[in-house]
Amino acid sequence: MGNVMRSVMAFIPSERCQRFLVGDLKEMPFDRTVDLSSRQLRRLPSPVCVFGELIKLYLSDNNLNSLPPEVQNLRKLQLLALDFNCFDELPEVVCRLTHLNILYLGNNRLYRLPRELEDLKELNTLWLETNCFTHFPQVVCELSNLKTLHLGYNQIRSLPQELGGLLELRSIWLAGNQLSDFPSVLLEMQFLAVVDVDRNKIRYFPRLSHLQGLKLVIYDHNPCVNAPVIADGARRVGRWADNSDEEEDEDIPKLPSELTAELKEVQTDEG
Repeated sequence: MGNVMRSVMAFIPSERCQRFLVGDLKEMPFDRTVDLSSRQLRRLPSPVCVFGELIKLYLSDNNLNSLPPEVQNLRKLQLLALDFNCFDELPEVVCRLTHLNILYLGNNRLYRLPRELEDLKELNTLWLETNCFTHFPQVVCELSNLKTLHLGYNQIRSLPQELGGLLELRSIWLAGNQLSDFPSVLLEMQFLAVVDVDRNKIRYFPRLSHLQGLKLVIYDHNPCVNAPVIADGARRVGRWADNSDEEEDEDIPKLPSELTAELKEVQTDEG
């Protein structure tokens, strides 16, 4: 009943109805954080945009598909959560929030990113999982301070070589895409600590033992005929992950029939 009432109130612009949805926002919160997640919002309440000292704004799990220009007044914002909304495109006003460190955009309908995103020079964490990307968004390669990139559950088939220029990148999450080969650019990124390529279409893994910074590789649910060889001290999650490299070599000749059975199982699970 509560959610139904919120849905009705979201359509009514009166001040009383907005207070019902978001509470009383007359003063800047002490912790400089506003959390309006799961309020059935269809537009951002205007009082939020006057809090120029705001640092964190959570708008997750609403019905937003746009943001007002006044959002640019939040010039000190460091974290913005827009995940689980209805955005087809990222509002350009977000790109004017140049102090953003963390941007959550997962579970929307995004298929591209604006070129202006490159202005977010301080961005270090970007979540884009479960959207509609069929190509890797090239502008991401301009985010020189990016440390964590989540791009899982899209329809991406390859990664650009320019990604190797992100020298601060430490973890990349690519589960649930359409990669048929292990991306060659990742083989050049010695500084990567976490690589997740779970639930793709990779049939063969090259050696990764030269990536001395690698701590974790997740490669489960791929139709692969081998496990990636990694350096001592690193961990892998996937088929044969607990076997030694010698044991993997012995197992490879008898894999075709087992591989066919696993592929059918994976396809059934995903269907």
